[in-house]
Amino acid sequence: MGTLSPAARTRVATAVAASAPASAPEAPPLRRRRVWWGVVLAIVLVGIGLATQVLTDVALPERLQDGLTLAVSVLIESMPFVMLGVVLAVVIQVWIPPGAIERWLPRRAWARRAVLSLLGMLVPVCECGNVPFARGLMMRGFSVPETLTFLMAAPIVNPIVILTTHQAFGLNDGILVARLLGGYAIANLIGWLYSRHPDPTSLLTARFAATCAAPSVLEAESRGRRTATQVLVELRAVMPALVLGSALAGAIQVLVPREVLVAIGSDPVLSILAMTLLALVVAICSNVDAFFALSFASTFTPGSIVAFLLIGPLIDVKMLALLRTTFTTRLLAGVVPVVILSAWFIGAVVNLVA
Repeated sequence: MGTLSPAARTRVATAVAASAPASAPEAPPLRRRRVWWGVVLAIVLVGIGLATQVLTDVALPERLQDGLTLAVSVLIESMPFVMLGVVLAVVIQVWIPPGAIERWLPRRAWARRAVLSLLGMLVPVCECGNVPFARGLMMRGFSVPETLTFLMAAPIVNPIVILTTHQAFGLNDGILVARLLGGYAIANLIGWLYSRHPDPTSLLTARFAATCAAPSVLEAESRGRRTATQVLVELRAVMPALVLGSALAGAIQVLVPREVLVAIGSDPVLSILAMTLLALVVAICSNVDAFFALSFASTFTPGSIVAFLLIGPLIDVKMLALLRTTFTTRLLAGVVPVVILSAWFIGAVVNLVA
């Protein structure tokens, strides 16, 4: 299945026009306030960590100190990669002209999906930025299976995620290789499954018009202003999740008894189940989730770490909410079990080999 037919394009465009929001996009002051809240939280977290090291005569309880130390280390280690991801995302979204993608794609449907699943290497943004980009692909005529293939692969197969995963784990236990090959395989499996659907356009919801209208507003502005706006958008999405994820990494490690973690983490089955649940609810940006998972590497099996790194970027609660703006609940209900079962299989293979 290639691109949308003219009738299908008309259907999507009609749905977009019918559901276009009457209200204007979120005001820049509100965006700035959310970004600054994330920055303030980061500064407070780092400040508390530094204070506990300086004020040794007023030491905090040992567990709290350990949690703060771990949280601050995750935050500081991942921050440079987050900022690099924001810069590259803005360059791709604002300065690379539209239409530069289609001319390089093959004509056959399976080949187009295979290439699109590698497009994340040229669009190195987290899952938050991939969803708006994918909506643009569909509005230019890309099919639902092709767009799904890109969406499932892009949060994993991109340079920032490769760098951060390598920085966190190196080549130990094949975690990096399993994540990249596993993400590519899952994305193409989902793309193939939905290419067999008799009417893929019925899986779209008109609600994605609310965010599809935003690019038309930005295009009227100068590139400098669009760049500044997009930086705020990226930071707003990344910073709160990064700070929250860092705090959770510290809290879970110190609040859950160590013997419980060791008992669960060393079991090849329970460890994968536990990390699956964690991946679904923590909702950390894929650019930095490897650093979060690193804090569990000493107690959990390599396969469970791989399952976490595969499931989190694709179907955590944040990503499902973003996908629901574009796709129906019926489609998401089909994608979730495919991702989980595939990640479990890949994780089990890693545990056997590692």
